[in-house]
Amino acid sequence: MASDLGRSGSSTENVVTVLGGTGFLGRRIVSRLLDKKINVRAASRHPARDRFHASPQLKRIEANILDRSSIAAAISGSRAVVNAVSLYVERGEQSFERVHVKAAADLAAVSREAGVGKFIQISGIGSDAKSSSTYVSARGRGEDAVKSAFAQATIVRPSVMVGPGDTFLTTIIRLVKLLPVYPLFGTGDTQLQPVHVEDVAEAVARLASGQTDIDARLFECAGPRVYSYRSLVQEIASLLRIRTILMPVPYPVWTLLAAAAEWLPAAPLTRNQVELMQDDNIASGNFPGLEDLSIEPCELDAAVRMIDEGHA
Repeated sequence: MASDLGRSGSSTENVVTVLGGTGFLGRRIVSRLLDKKINVRAASRHPARDRFHASPQLKRIEANILDRSSIAAAISGSRAVVNAVSLYVERGEQSFERVHVKAAADLAAVSREAGVGKFIQISGIGSDAKSSSTYVSARGRGEDAVKSAFAQATIVRPSVMVGPGDTFLTTIIRLVKLLPVYPLFGTGDTQLQPVHVEDVAEAVARLASGQTDIDARLFECAGPRVYSYRSLVQEIASLLRIRTILMPVPYPVWTLLAAAAEWLPAAPLTRNQVELMQDDNIASGNFPGLEDLSIEPCELDAAVRMIDEGHA
């Protein structure tokens, strides 16, 4: 049965709070919820940075997921809570352990104590508590911690997300245009199943609003096609009508480059990203996904076109 979250009424009875609501995925989740006429709190450390149009159904909240009292105030009275906070570079107190494990567990626990009916944790395909990667391991342990704190939590695992403003497809497009020789991660054999960020946002919005009857606690959101990294770059070059030469670059070289890049204010490459590119990132097929939520995944060419036109 569909939820009544979309009905008009008191915001203390009828609201979805999105932590990380101004981020790459979070702001799109907020927009999709608003499209469904649902009252939304977009909670983040810097709410003034949002790009939302004024809406009587939207409330901007300043909240820090590392501060338990802050998140308790942000989610008070919410029907559903979405944790879309992500971290890709560790700096100071912002470590993978602190953000993806402890803070996620705190948010889930506070949500349970506040009587929140639905809790959605954004994770990622391939998350594994036993992984040698500190990032992948933290994501996996974060899932476990959330489920321990909120037994009925829903985990959403996207594959690598693409779309305007991303750090993956946008970078490939820029480099294909700029470089006559394109450097591959290793031999370029890693398998990827990129998914459009808008499709993931719609999936999360449908789950948060109760717009589905699927009784599952884990969803994998992946795109319609699997590519090797090499074939993905070739496909993008073809779509852009650019001829390029692909050159394998060993992973140790990438790790050194990433270590230096992490010192930049907005790191264009991180060691974590290099680690992720060494493992396949495709849906297992063991869990429901976009099609089960009646979402037709966007093809790669549409995403490339949107990004390319945005930078033309």
